[in-house]
Amino acid sequence: MFPFLSADLLSTNRSSIFSGHHGQLSLTAVFLDEYRDRLFLGGKDILYSLLLGPTSSESKEEERKTLGLSPEGNSGSILEECIQTGKEPQTECANFVRLLQPYNRTHLLTCGTGAFQPMCAFINVGHRGE
Repeated sequence: MFPFLSADLLSTNRSSIFSGHHGQLSLTAVFLDEYRDRLFLGGKDILYSLLLGPTSSESKEEERKTLGLSPEGNSGSILEECIQTGKEPQTECANFVRLLQPYNRTHLLTCGTGAFQPMCAFINVGHRGE
């Protein structure tokens, strides 16, 4: 599955494999936040926040935010409009995260494709240690 990870590296117990929520990790944006010791990973309809540092079953931390277009509210009309143009709902009418940029000490500017109607949002990532 990961040929670049040798048995020696995995046997040191200093690394772990992250393969996403459903075992599929299709990344479209990555941001390393050294201030918070976190790695932010953006993909199709999702944003992951991974805590960096020693790995163990007790200390492994992952936060996940769904950034998909829901049928309710304003994003529902965007989703419907995309589908009506003949695009594939599961692949083309998704919100692919394209930009992860620090805005200030507490927020991350996140932008995505938004089913061909680009959208941005400020994500509260808290202060260091939160």
